[in-house]
Amino acid sequence: MAYRYLGNSGLKISDITYGNWLTHGGQVENDVATACVRAALEHGITTFDTADVYANTVAEQVLGDALKGQRRESLEIFTKVWGPTGPKGPNDSGLSRKHILESINGSLRRLGTDYVDLYQAHRYDPETPLEETMLAFSDVVRQGKALYIGVSEWTADQLRAGHALASELGIHLISNQPQYNMLWRVIEEEVVPASKELGISQIVWSPIAQGVLTGKYKPGEEAPAGSRATDAAGAKTVARFLDDELLAAVQKLAPIAEQAGLTLAQLAIAWVLSNPNVASAIIGASRPEQVADNVKASGTTLEQDVLDAIDEALGSFVERDPSKTDTPTARPS
Repeated sequence: MAYRYLGNSGLKISDITYGNWLTHGGQVENDVATACVRAALEHGITTFDTADVYANTVAEQVLGDALKGQRRESLEIFTKVWGPTGPKGPNDSGLSRKHILESINGSLRRLGTDYVDLYQAHRYDPETPLEETMLAFSDVVRQGKALYIGVSEWTADQLRAGHALASELGIHLISNQPQYNMLWRVIEEEVVPASKELGISQIVWSPIAQGVLTGKYKPGEEAPAGSRATDAAGAKTVARFLDDELLAAVQKLAPIAEQAGLTLAQLAIAWVLSNPNVASAIIGASRPEQVADNVKASGTTLEQDVLDAIDEALGSFVERDPSKTDTPTARPS
């Protein structure tokens, strides 16, 4: 396992992060979830990412239970706040001071820890003054409940404004968590340059495009049983990629992966890690064997001819429009 610094901080994280969106408390039983976490630990993953909104807080509980007995100092545990939780009342979402300070306490209780290494704003909250949000985050840090602050799916302008306020308050805003993969490159034009300027790293989700970049979805064929596309929650996130012409382009990646000595999933993960602004790629798993396969991408270097071949294979199916960053116009309900 390779390790990278997160932003301009002194914190090192594994370049493969284990995440439990859609799996823990949802797609897989708790014993399987625990087996996947144990597999991650056995293969050198030290970084674990979750959020209070996943399975309406249940995912945090499952992850906390799976990590019991591990040396806390040897782990980096990340969680997030913003999405609606509990009974989803008027103050059960967003980045208000009330929601942040109440949410961190619930997350720590469920995770079974006194602090998280990284506390992230899951999305930008257009209905709360940014000053209120960042002051609440600074209080979380000063109380010792989080060591660092991060965000997810913020635009370049939002990152600059948030970083400026964090710096004034003396706290470290060191990461952004965007969707990023061979097919979805919307962060490259604006977010990545701004992040480099500010000392912010990307912790990317969906490096294999919800399974599409594994090649398991074939043009003209039904989605495999048990795949993300057949899951009620996951189907919405993968739908944008289920175009027959796009899927045919993805099949062109198979000989490129074979020549590089990688599986398609490993190629996809190695591709996102080839961006120097990416500190870690988040993987999920419904079986321990998936973890064992994906971690083999850690530390892999892709030569320029491989990167060029990938671009040629995918062609116009690559989305690059920075305006498609997932920025909400209102709080979730």
